Amino acid sequence: MEQRLSFVTLGVADLERSRAFYERLGWKPARAGEGLGIVFFQLGGMVLALFPRDELAKDANVVGTPPGGFSGVTLAYNARSREDANAALAEALAAGAVLTKPLEDVFWGGYSGYFADPDGHLWEVVHNPHATIEADGSLRL
Repeated sequence: MEQRLSFVTLGVADLERSRAFYERLGWKPARAGEGLGIVFFQLGGMVLALFPRDELAKDANVVGTPPGGFSGVTLAYNARSREDANAALAEALAAGAVLTKPLEDVFWGGYSGYFADPDGHLWEVVHNPHATIEADGSLRL
């Protein structure tokens, strides 16, 4: 298996509510998902998909697994600077995100905070001074 991640699919309670949230962040859905009951966002070299949670559970054959609680998965948005991290978190909150941890200096030398989208999926907003964000948005450690 090649070392890469192609898609992140989030199981959502209300597809249109979640689509609207990500669109308020300024993200543009890809046409590929139109009319299919799924929304795709092209993110550089990978894709974020929004899919109804019950349909995702059926697809993964985990129907009946209790929803809620911490899933053990977070997504991260790496900012180019502390100022960009502050702006990104403010934009997410203005779009309807819930703040779970304010931005703060962290033990490894970075700057990090968290928000939850309308379905509780956790996003870390982080500035990592030890990483480089390329012009195309890709991250290099």
